[in-house]
Amino acid sequence: MPDASNSRIRLALEGSPPGRLIAEAAAELAAAGIENPRLDAETMLAAACDSSRVAVISGLAEINHIARERYTAMMARRMRREPLAYILGRKEFYSLEFEVTSAVLIPRPETEIAVSTAFEFIQGHANARVCDLGTGSGAIALAIAANAATAQLTATDISAEALAIARRNAVRLGLASRVRFRLADCFKPLDCIGPLGRFDLLVSNPPYIREDQLGGLAPEISRFEPRAALAGGHDGLELYRRLAPELTDHLEKNGSAIVEIGAEQSAAVTEIMRNAGASSIKVVHDLAGMPRVIVARFLRE
Repeated sequence: MPDASNSRIRLALEGSPPGRLIAEAAAELAAAGIENPRLDAETMLAAACDSSRVAVISGLAEINHIARERYTAMMARRMRREPLAYILGRKEFYSLEFEVTSAVLIPRPETEIAVSTAFEFIQGHANARVCDLGTGSGAIALAIAANAATAQLTATDISAEALAIARRNAVRLGLASRVRFRLADCFKPLDCIGPLGRFDLLVSNPPYIREDQLGGLAPEISRFEPRAALAGGHDGLELYRRLAPELTDHLEKNGSAIVEIGAEQSAAVTEIMRNAGASSIKVVHDLAGMPRVIVARFLRE
């Protein structure tokens, strides 16, 4: 790995113009094997200057000594393959900006499919009670709350640190009154407040990476993102097996579960849901045509 402490980007402290700063940083990032090195270099410089990327590229941003020091520190972190979202402290999801730290999984664009699929259900269910199980940064729950005015949201996580971040995101987005946050392990409450209750819809992006795949993930993921939000056991299906048998006890009549899945898991998760009593199951594909979400409907007398 290149030694960030000896990086040429130290020129950032020596009065280099913006174009040279970006070029030097992009070259360093490319040598470290980082994708989109110029975009990362421009984005970090804009953040260091408290300015926009357009202003930085056009030379209109003020790049003072403090900004140059910030930029050098950001570059050192990125050279160690820390994700850009953690360096910036934020990530956009469903047109909303979320605070993110290494305590939570970075929201991915593909998870937006789970949110869009949830809206299809909510449109036919007034005042739908929705549970986002394993909320992390709160991305799914808050995206639903921001776009479905009548939905009643509960967001759970096993991590108190993650829930604190989700709550901060709810406050900053003006959605704190719309979402109830609970510390829980699947449906088992850990906060002594009482049972979670029943829901019309459960939405979840559970950990689904196989144990033998974890080591082969990009360094940004394997070294920095929370393992508990990634690791799905030896075959990636551990959480689905835990979750599915409890759905009939926690979903209302005609309730549904929407779960994100890995690319090769649709058949296995379908079988798990069917064995748990699902009356109908639908697979939703992403824009690349890969299976991304399972929708399982549970009918009860």
